[in-house]
Amino acid sequence: MSRLQAEHLYKVFGRRPDEAVTKLENGTDRDELRADGTTAAVIDASFSVEPGQIFVVMGLSGSGKSTLLRMLNGLLDPTSGRVLFDGQDLTALSPQELRRVRSTKISMVFQHFALFPHRSVLENAGYGLEVQGVPRAEREKRAAEALELTGLGGWEASWPDELSGGMQQRVGLARALATDADLLLMDESFSALDPLIRRDMQDQLLQLQKRLKKTIVFITHDLNEAMRLGDRIAVMRDGAIVQQGSAEDILVTPANDYVASFTQDVDRSRVLTAGAIMADPETAFGARADGGKELRTAREVLDAAPARVAESTPIIELFTPCSTSAVPVAVTDDTGELVGVVPRARLLAVLGEPMTPSVLVDEPAGTTVSKTSTDKAVASA
Repeated sequence: MSRLQAEHLYKVFGRRPDEAVTKLENGTDRDELRADGTTAAVIDASFSVEPGQIFVVMGLSGSGKSTLLRMLNGLLDPTSGRVLFDGQDLTALSPQELRRVRSTKISMVFQHFALFPHRSVLENAGYGLEVQGVPRAEREKRAAEALELTGLGGWEASWPDELSGGMQQRVGLARALATDADLLLMDESFSALDPLIRRDMQDQLLQLQKRLKKTIVFITHDLNEAMRLGDRIAVMRDGAIVQQGSAEDILVTPANDYVASFTQDVDRSRVLTAGAIMADPETAFGARADGGKELRTAREVLDAAPARVAESTPIIELFTPCSTSAVPVAVTDDTGELVGVVPRARLLAVLGEPMTPSVLVDEPAGTTVSKTSTDKAVASA
């Protein structure tokens, strides 16, 4: 079962919101509603988040991503649709029941650190536990453990104004972790930080996730951040989700020009993996090894390949082996079996402009040219 599900969520501000939802369902444009003083902030948003997954929602300012996040924990009531958490319909809970869920099962990390200046770092980290009524000794113990996890061991007695921005954000993260909530909602949590500290916080989150395996919904306007953190990504525009999938899905097959415009400056070599671009092993049959022998079996391909890599290998690591041999790089599974190959022409093609799926159609081993969606030929080196 999915940990979190959003089903056809709408959020409309203004007059007669229910009527506006009906109009949207019947095809009325968002701009037409705005002319009547009605704002459709979220339009028919549906997605699911699996346990232990980081689900990133990204979009420009005004796209509806923060409004969507606030519906997930009941800070905003949906105009229509529902939110399921572990199978429980949060939109059907009473205010008291919803507060109980928010205090024990769902934690939120805000863009601005929201620390209490008159409380120590330890007291700030334990605030959520204090709200729950956890005895002081236990909450201080759990808060100290959370601070240790986020790299702030030894700072427990400090005051927030003694910390850097990145350290203050770590306190906010520790506060969320201390409650041991099943779901973390992170609203532009790193966007107020400078680039170096922001990347450090991304590293911190990924390291924590390997250990704790929380379910996380992360909001950002930065595609590079989304690509780095997200197991799955939803791209929003004008209140609607226009595409969702893995980072590789969005890079290789953007749903429309809007998504493609986001991806054009992303470093594909560090996001795409060998498994995402590999061809069937049979496409290497017919290639010739250095000694001139024609390759006819998977074993011969493995023996002649300039390198063997896992499916998760970033393609930036394939350039050197691909440049030194006419034989494709071999992609293997955990048992060492051949599951695919990456020919040189294929590697070059995926580094070009956004592509249609036809770019990834398997080509014979001797092929030296592939085409992008703009029909630009990419010659094999």
